[in-house]
Amino acid sequence: MEENPFPFKNLHSREYPGHKKKVHSVAWNCNGTKLASGSVDQTARVWQIEPHGHGKVKDIELKGHTDSVDQLCWDPKHADLIATASGDKTVRLWDARSGKCSQQAELSGENINITYKPDGSHLAVGNRDDELTILDVRKFKPIHKRKFNYEVNEIAWNMTGEVFFLTTGNGTVEVLAYPSLQPMDTLMAHTAGCYCIAIDPIGRYFAVGSADSLVSLWDISEMLCVRTFTKLEWPVRTISFNHTGEYIASASEDLFIDISNVETGRTVHQIPCRAAMNSVEWNPKSNLLAYAGDDKNKYQADEGVFRIFGFESA
Repeated sequence: MEENPFPFKNLHSREYPGHKKKVHSVAWNCNGTKLASGSVDQTARVWQIEPHGHGKVKDIELKGHTDSVDQLCWDPKHADLIATASGDKTVRLWDARSGKCSQQAELSGENINITYKPDGSHLAVGNRDDELTILDVRKFKPIHKRKFNYEVNEIAWNMTGEVFFLTTGNGTVEVLAYPSLQPMDTLMAHTAGCYCIAIDPIGRYFAVGSADSLVSLWDISEMLCVRTFTKLEWPVRTISFNHTGEYIASASEDLFIDISNVETGRTVHQIPCRAAMNSVEWNPKSNLLAYAGDDKNKYQADEGVFRIFGFESA
């Protein structure tokens, strides 16, 4: 049966300038109305995205960090609460309506990863020293710390919050029970370091991007690899499933973002880009893809932009 691909060919990207240095992370809130960007310029910004609006986009600056904002994530249950992780060793919680920081936790290292448990009760934070900290969101205090003796790259919960994944520099995915963090499984996923992980919103799969330039797709109930995506030629830095679980976007230092059909493994579209990508993320409600990378202007200075692909021509 021939699939009816989404008409990606008719869509284009829109640029959102505002940061003074390159953007490391982009993330949508739970209802898909706001997008946050975190930058090397020590700020995060929150943008009100109108899916069909062509007017000026309102944005609000989140100021307070004293080092790069490397990753950020929204409360999965609250459309105006956002958490940021920074190299300044702090994790901060912000109200996106006022731009004010409501909570702050000082941790032990330079934070590079942050993710919410799906019910919004806990935050997991990873730092450059391969240490994992779990924060209770209500009290904003660490309730669990664990240092690993291998390189931990990205972290994720499954949809129910009972399983916790770590991608490692050894090419494995470590599967831990939650909340005990006891090892359940070690998946020999790739021949080189595993950099990124994404959970399919339908709950059937997770995907892993690796330094071997492959993306592997895993059946989450069987913990078996069912398919690999082979379009990229450089280490895979970032991956994301769309809201229906039908498409997966992946990006690297290749000068395009690959969008593939999850079931067939075939590429359905490629978005050209001018630089290595740091972050891609699909909107949770529609086929809008936010992406940000190492873009520079003609003077070789950081551009500080991100883009959203998926707009129809006016």
